[in-house]
Amino acid sequence: MADDDTTLYTHGHHESVLRSHTWRTAANSAAYLLPELEPHLEILDVGCGPGTITADLAAMVPRGRVTGLDAAEEVLGAARATAAARRLTNADFTVGDVRALDFPDGSFDVVHAHQVLQHVGDPVGALREMRRVCRPGGLVAVRDADYSAMTWYPAVPGLDDWRDLYRRVARAAGGEPDAGRRLLSWARQAGFADVTATASAWCYATEEERSWWSGLWADRTTASAYARLAVAGGHADRARLDRIAAAWREWGRREDAWFAVLNGELLCRA
Repeated sequence: MADDDTTLYTHGHHESVLRSHTWRTAANSAAYLLPELEPHLEILDVGCGPGTITADLAAMVPRGRVTGLDAAEEVLGAARATAAARRLTNADFTVGDVRALDFPDGSFDVVHAHQVLQHVGDPVGALREMRRVCRPGGLVAVRDADYSAMTWYPAVPGLDDWRDLYRRVARAAGGEPDAGRRLLSWARQAGFADVTATASAWCYATEEERSWWSGLWADRTTASAYARLAVAGGHADRARLDRIAAAWREWGRREDAWFAVLNGELLCRA
């Protein structure tokens, strides 16, 4: 997700970021929405990234259609390849801006955005625009993490520093890293009256999960757009980023290590 001059996509599309995004599926990232889906629905997937969730949604609406939208053309090639590999003929992808969606009013039955609103400078405006392109009686479905609510064990020195630094960098880029707890408030401000709010978590606790999660964050801390923003904005120097990356790798080597990511989620009836 990219935005205007006052909001930047903090993570960028470094391999360490896509390593995380391609792990996401409808089952592990949109379970709260799945019972609402029917085979004929038309869905807009905002901020689709490499398209793994988009492809899952398309498979669940075989008589409908899913449009994946992302602000970054560079990632849509991977999304198209994902759909093609699964032989999905009811998925298409386009570049677009959630603040000004290039679709007529009431174009979709479901408008979905996963981990998008935390990066948007005006999340209330984005929700209004998502509601505009949703048909009356349809659903706007959003899910976002909450960085302050993330928790882990053991308390490896350096991980608290990671979270503090990430939150500063994300806010300097115009986003809100603690979006999960704010979703309901934003939806109310956007004019939604019929809202179901829930929460769910990702948990990383097996050896494989710990290695994957710690490795991608160690790499992201030193090599992604987030690292460049941290240095360019004066939030950290390279030595500090290296120390944080080392803390991630130390945590990942602990056989008793455990990490949970809390996500807020909403189903908003249009």
